[in-house]
Amino acid sequence: MVVVIAAVGISGSGKTTTVEYLISQLSRMGYRIGAIKHIHREGFSMDQEGKNTWRFSKAGAKITVAISPEEIAIIEKTNAALNDLDKIVKYLESEKLDIVFIEGFHSFISKRPEILKIITAKTPEDLEKTLKEAVPPILAITGLIAKNKPQTSKIPYIDLPDEGTKLLELVKNHLEASKNCDAKKN
Repeated sequence: MVVVIAAVGISGSGKTTTVEYLISQLSRMGYRIGAIKHIHREGFSMDQEGKNTWRFSKAGAKITVAISPEEIAIIEKTNAALNDLDKIVKYLESEKLDIVFIEGFHSFISKRPEILKIITAKTPEDLEKTLKEAVPPILAITGLIAKNKPQTSKIPYIDLPDEGTKLLELVKNHLEASKNCDAKKN
């Protein structure tokens, strides 16, 4: 089973930096990684007006696949309900990935006890608000707040990249536990 870890925090709190760090380090170690990014801006589209894929969608295609020598993009026209996240995670599981990182979907992810979370924050107030909304399991706290480690906590504060090996070890422990759990099921 794929391990799913979400970076949860307000805009500018360090989510992208945290996920980018983990992806770069774990992919070098040979792990197969997927990533999901929630873009909540109204009207945003990866598809560009006037391009062939846009024209196919405009003509009525529900799903358009664009294939180039280095990429495959699947564009699905949908209402993008939050429950689509489960469908996307299932799709990524079928790709035999070890881990999937999620950035965004804050209000939805925070309440999901089956998803590991890394909380990112800029200030103690940001951290307090995010922690109030998030249910465990919470793996670590990163972001600008981790530089000062303002309070003691059962949740480790990890300043990236300086203390990145600590976060990598936490993630790798979950990957190993997941593999052991899968082995027992088989």
